[in-house]
This record gives sequence, C-alpha cells and structure tokens, in this order.
Amino acid sequence: MRIDHIGSTSVPGLAAKDVIDIQVTVDSLGESVLTKMLAMGFQRWKDVLHDHVPPGTALLEGEEPLSAGSPEWEKWLFNESIGERRMNIHFRIDGRPNQRYPILFRDYLRAHPSTAQAYAELKRRLANHLADPRNYPDVKDPAVDLIYLAAEDWAVETGWVPGDSDA
Repeated sequence: MRIDHIGSTSVPGLAAKDVIDIQVTVDSLGESVLTKMLAMGFQRWKDVLHDHVPPGTALLEGEEPLSAGSPEWEKWLFNESIGERRMNIHFRIDGRPNQRYPILFRDYLRAHPSTAQAYAELKRRLANHLADPRNYPDVKDPAVDLIYLAAEDWAVETGWVPGDSDA
C-alpha cells in the first residue's frame, strides 16, 4: 500500500548505523508477503513478531491493556538478501498504531532538529557505554517513547497526518 523510509537514516543529520530501515504497509500479513520476500532472497526474523508497545497506548474497545503480543502491534521483519546492503524491512498492517508510530516519529524529528540531536547523543552514549549491545533496544525504548508521546501531542496540535510515502 505504501513504502516509507523510517528509522534514524530517514532523519537528515541524525546519527545512525549503516542500516536502512524501510516500512512496507500492507493490508494483511499473509502467505503472499512471505512467499514473495523469501523468493527474492530476503531473510525473515521469525522471533520478531511484534513491536515494543509504548506506555499509555490507547486500547481498542473491549481489549485488555496492550502488550507485546497484541495484534495491533504485530509485524514481520526481514533483512537483506546475502551480499546486499544492510537493511531492515518492517511489514506492518495499514491503520494499526505500530504502522503510524515510525512515520510520526520520523516526521517529528525532522520538524524538531534539537530533539533529533538530543536523541542522537543518547544513541551515541548507549552505543559507547552498554556492556552488552543486545540490551540497546531495551534501554533506548523508554527514551523513544518520550519522544513519541511528544510527537503525538505535536500531531494533534498541527493536524499532522502521514504524507506521501518517501522510499
């Protein structure tokens, strides 16, 4: 449905690893997505099935508090085929909060360069001082949530809606 360049490399001037993050918005995560991606040589991360859920995320009517297992935060993650530039390709379902999150986060950082620079400094310090780099996402997520919550307020104040895809 749409393809977006997301993540740190999508924000001009933001410190980033040399890995491109792409979000592919689909109407469902089904066998055709899997078959096509595998046929092109992409590798699926079978243990990544959901995104981190920020605190205070609105609930759907009748739903328990959102957790990492919520279908609203379901995703599939693929990596590059062998020999290609490093990339993460996130497949998320249109209209779900985790599909909106990275686009809003990106646009907010693009519109707020000082916040982007503060975030870059956090990322540099984490990369330099974490004893176990596998803990990086767990430590970074609460800071990202703080930015995201500010971005949600900004979206309401400005009438932000996801624009055209830009990948």
